[in-house]
Amino acid sequence: MENSRIIFMGTATFSQAVLEKLIEKKYNIVLVVTQPDRKVGRKKEVKMPEVKEVALAHGIPVFQPNRIKEDYQRIIDANADLIITAAYGQLIPQAVLDAPRLGCVNVHASLLPKYRGGAPVHQAIIDGNDHTGVTIMYMVKKMDAGDMIASIQEPIYAEDTVGSLYDRLSHVGANLLIEVLPSILAGTNPRIVQDDSQVTYAPIIQHEQEHVDFMTTAFLVDCKIRGLNPWPGAYTTYQGKTVKLWAGKTHVCENAMKHHGHEKNGTIVKLFKDAIGVKVEDGVYLLTEIQLEGKRRMPVKDLMNGHHPFVVGECFE
Repeated sequence: MENSRIIFMGTATFSQAVLEKLIEKKYNIVLVVTQPDRKVGRKKEVKMPEVKEVALAHGIPVFQPNRIKEDYQRIIDANADLIITAAYGQLIPQAVLDAPRLGCVNVHASLLPKYRGGAPVHQAIIDGNDHTGVTIMYMVKKMDAGDMIASIQEPIYAEDTVGSLYDRLSHVGANLLIEVLPSILAGTNPRIVQDDSQVTYAPIIQHEQEHVDFMTTAFLVDCKIRGLNPWPGAYTTYQGKTVKLWAGKTHVCENAMKHHGHEKNGTIVKLFKDAIGVKVEDGVYLLTEIQLEGKRRMPVKDLMNGHHPFVVGECFE
C-alpha cells in the first residue's frame, strides 16, 4: 500500500514533523495543501509555511488556497486514496472529506474527546494537567468528532511551555501516524467512537484569555504563563501599560503568606535581583522574564540592572 496516493494538509510547525516522517518512510505524497504565504514581522517580509518549504525541497506540488471551502477542485482532481491533516488551520469542506476512497484522517494534539479545537496544547498546560497526548482520528464535518484510530499519552513537565510541548507532540504524533498508517491503508484499523459525555473544548486563544489573573494560585498563574509561551504570550498591565509575562516560578507559599497575607492580590511585595515578587491567592509568584511595552523580552535580572518602573506596594492590574 506504500504506493497509495496521499494528500497532506498542514500549516503550523506541528505539521512539519508529520510531513517529514511521511517522506522519510517513502509514502507517496502527491500534493501538499497549506495556507498562503504571509507577511510577518515589523518588516512585513513574506514567509512561506515550513510545510511548503519541506514539500518544495522534495519536489512535491503545493496548493495554497485562500479559502478552501471555495477553492478545492485541485484536491478533488488529485484523486487521492487518503488525505492526512495536521494543524491545517481551516475548516475542510465536506466535498474534500468525501473525495478520497479511504477518507481523511487527522493528527490531533490531545487525548480526544478532551480538548477538541484549535488550541489543545495551550489549554492542557493552562489547566494544570500532568499529561496530554495525540490522537489519530477520522475527520467528519463536526470539529474533531470523528472516530478515533489510536492515541498515545505524553507527560506535561513542570518546565514545559506550549512551545516545548508542541514540538514534542509533533514528533510523538508523527511516529504514531507511521505506526497505524499501514492498517489505515489496508482498511483494517480500529474505529473507536468518541464518548460525547466526555467532550471538552480548546478553541483558539482569544486576547482576553491572555490576561493573567493574580486572584488565583501561584501554580495556576505559572500554568497560564507557560501555556502561552512563546505564543501568543500572557500579559498584565502596570501603570496603564501592557507588560508581557514570559516566565516565573512559585515562591515558598507558607512563609510568603505570613508576611504578605494581608496584601491585595497582584501587589508587588518584593523586588529581588532576579525576580519581581507578586502576591497571589496562596503566596507569592516570582516573575523572572518579562517584556515592557515597546521593549524586547528580557530576564528580570537584566531589567533590575537598569532603570525600571516597578515599585513595591503598587499593583499589577
